[in-house]
Amino acid sequence: MIGRSGIAVRHVVRADAASVATLAEYGVATVHEAMGRVGLLDTYMRPIYPGAKACGTALTIFAHPGDNWMLHVAAEMLQPGDVAVLGTSSDNTDGMFGDLLATSFRARGAQALVTDAGCRDTGELRDIGFPVWAKAVHAKGTVKATLGSVNTPIVCAGALVHPGDVVIADDDGVVIVPKLQAGRVAAAASAREAKEAGNRKRFAAGELGLDVYGMRESLAKAGLRYFEDEAAWQRDLLK
Repeated sequence: MIGRSGIAVRHVVRADAASVATLAEYGVATVHEAMGRVGLLDTYMRPIYPGAKACGTALTIFAHPGDNWMLHVAAEMLQPGDVAVLGTSSDNTDGMFGDLLATSFRARGAQALVTDAGCRDTGELRDIGFPVWAKAVHAKGTVKATLGSVNTPIVCAGALVHPGDVVIADDDGVVIVPKLQAGRVAAAASAREAKEAGNRKRFAAGELGLDVYGMRESLAKAGLRYFEDEAAWQRDLLK
């Protein structure tokens, strides 16, 4: 149940490692398209420094505004390769994560954090190379007073995330691949990337998208008309 507090699940089923490794080869845009243009978190979720990239299995955290207690509980549950994903019970931008928690998370094998709240100590996080995608950068501190949950389904930035789902994040944002679909989406992403590699060569050789994607016939059916020059177009207007 989403939003239930007082639960910490130690062991969850994660997406298979081979599919995660394949998905790690591709960017958020490719995976999003390969999955049928679904799975993206909201546009406000941005990396705290350029060039950040992560792909791993979701360890989910449900927390309350301004309270990072459950992040400390989550550290115990992390496994190597996990990406921690935090959702809150209501809108919040407090700095719930900083360099000390990042040091703890990294020691446990975490790759990154995706948080629908604030993050602070961004300079230190950049220096140690721990990537975070956050709703905001905010120095405001937090308390440790209210129970949330770890490894239960959550909503983060408008997306449903189950423990063990695949999280892909880069400069374009964050996308979630359900763990039961990881193999299919990995195969689709591979096929899409191979096709795009061929198209990239054609574009580099000077071909146009009009021809690479076969758009001319559809444009003609839609009513697009070409004129050799402005005078020809103006003469047509007078007919």
